[in-house]
Amino acid sequence: MLLNSDAMVATTLVIYLVVLLGIGIWAQRRIGNTEDFHLAGRRMGPLVAALSASASSSSAWTLLGMSGAAYAWGLQAVWLIPAVVSGFFINWVFIAPRLQPASHANQALTLVEFLSRDTDAATERRLRVLGALIILFCFTFYVASQFQAAGAAISTALPVSAMAAMVVGALIVIAYVFLGGFWAASVTDALQGLMMLIVALILPVVALVVVGGPVALWEGLNALGDPSLVRLVDQPGLMLSMVFVAGLFGIGLGYPGQPHVVNRFMALESADQVPFARNVALTWAVLIYIGMVVLGWSGRVLLPELADSESVLLHLAVDLLPAVLGGLITGGVLAAIMSTSDSQLLVAGSAVSHDLRRGRISLAMDRLVIVLLGIAAVGLALFFPASIFDRVLFAWQALGNAFGPLLIVLLFGGRVAPGYRLAAMATGFVLTVAISYFPQAPGNAVERLVPFFIALGIAFAGYRSARKAD
Repeated sequence: MLLNSDAMVATTLVIYLVVLLGIGIWAQRRIGNTEDFHLAGRRMGPLVAALSASASSSSAWTLLGMSGAAYAWGLQAVWLIPAVVSGFFINWVFIAPRLQPASHANQALTLVEFLSRDTDAATERRLRVLGALIILFCFTFYVASQFQAAGAAISTALPVSAMAAMVVGALIVIAYVFLGGFWAASVTDALQGLMMLIVALILPVVALVVVGGPVALWEGLNALGDPSLVRLVDQPGLMLSMVFVAGLFGIGLGYPGQPHVVNRFMALESADQVPFARNVALTWAVLIYIGMVVLGWSGRVLLPELADSESVLLHLAVDLLPAVLGGLITGGVLAAIMSTSDSQLLVAGSAVSHDLRRGRISLAMDRLVIVLLGIAAVGLALFFPASIFDRVLFAWQALGNAFGPLLIVLLFGGRVAPGYRLAAMATGFVLTVAISYFPQAPGNAVERLVPFFIALGIAFAGYRSARKAD
C-alpha cells in the first residue's frame, strides 16, 4: 500500500533528522580536546571542507531567499549569480591558500583569535571581546532566520504549525552541535551541501520543463504585464543601475569576514588540498545559484499570485514532484537551514569560551552558549519574524565588514598596528548597523560598500604604520 503524500514527506524528513543526530553521536567520540571541538583537530579533508564551507555560506537565504528574490524581482535577479559566486572566488582563490598555513603556524582556533594575534595583551583582550560581541549579536539574527525558514519548510510540507516545526527543527540542530561540535557540524554540512545540490539540479529543471522551456519562460514573464520583471536592471537611469549592481557585488565582498565559513580553511589538514576544494566549491556555487534564479523565474510564471515569494520553492516542490522527491526537496531546504545554523551556533560557543575568556572555560561552557543562543534565536524568530533575505544579508554584511577588511590586510600585508585593528573592526561593524537605519540606495550599496572600504582603508593605514615602526 502506497503512503499518501504527507506520510511520505514525514517519513523522509524523520529519516533525515535521525541521520543528523546519528552523526552528532558519532562525532562526539572524536572530541578529545578544545581543538577537536572547534576545528576538528585541523584534520579536515578537502571534500568535506569544500562542501561544508559552501553549505554554511549559503543557508536558507539561498534556497528560499534567493529563489524568492528572483520571483519578486524578475530578470534583474540574474545579477545575484555573479555577485555571490564572486564571494566564493575571493575566498577560495585569495583567502584560503593564505589563511590555512598562517592559522596552522600561529595555532589560532578561531577567526577572532587569528585577527588578534601578535598584539600586546591589552589590545588582544579588547579585540577578543569586541569580536565575540559582534559574533553573538549577528548570529542571533542569523540563526533566527534559519529557524524561521525551518518552520516554513516543515509547515508547508506537513500539516503542523510553523511554531511547532520551528521548535522541533531548532532542537535537532542544537542537539547534534551540542554533541559533536565542529566534526558534527562539518560532516552534516557536507551531507547537506550534497542535498542542496540535488535540490538545485532537480527542481529548477522540472519547473522549467513544465513552463515550456526558456522561450516560454520569457514569454510567460512578459505576459504577466509587469515591465519591471523583464528589465535587466529596474532602476531609473544609468547611475542608479550601476549603484544597484555594485551593491549586489558587495555581498561577495562579505565572504572573507564570515567566521563560520573561513574556519573551514583553518581546519584543512594541508594547503595542498586547497586547489581541489576550490574546484568543488566553485562548481557547487555556480550550479546552486543558477538553479535558484531559474526556479524563482519559473515559479513566477507558474504561481503568479503567491503571497510570500520566499515560499516559491516549497510550493513548487509539493505541486510538481512525486511525494518521495517532494520529501527530499523539503529535506534539502532543511539542510540549507541547518548547514548554517549549526556552524553559527558552534562559532558563537567559540566566541564566548575561547575568545571572550581566552580559552579559560571548558567545553561545557561552549555547549551552554550553544543552547542559550539557540533559545534566543527561536524567541526572535517566533515573536519578531522578518524577511529571510533581508535578515540574513544584514547579519552577513555586519560580519563581513567587521572582520573581512582586517583579515585581507593581515593575510596580504602582514602586521597591522594594534590600535588600527580595533578601529577597523569597530568601524566596519558600527557603520553597517548605523547605515541600516537610513533609507537605502539601490542594492543596499551604501550599507555594503562604504563600511567595507572605510574599514579596509583603516586596516591598510595600520599596515603602513606597522611598517614604519619596524
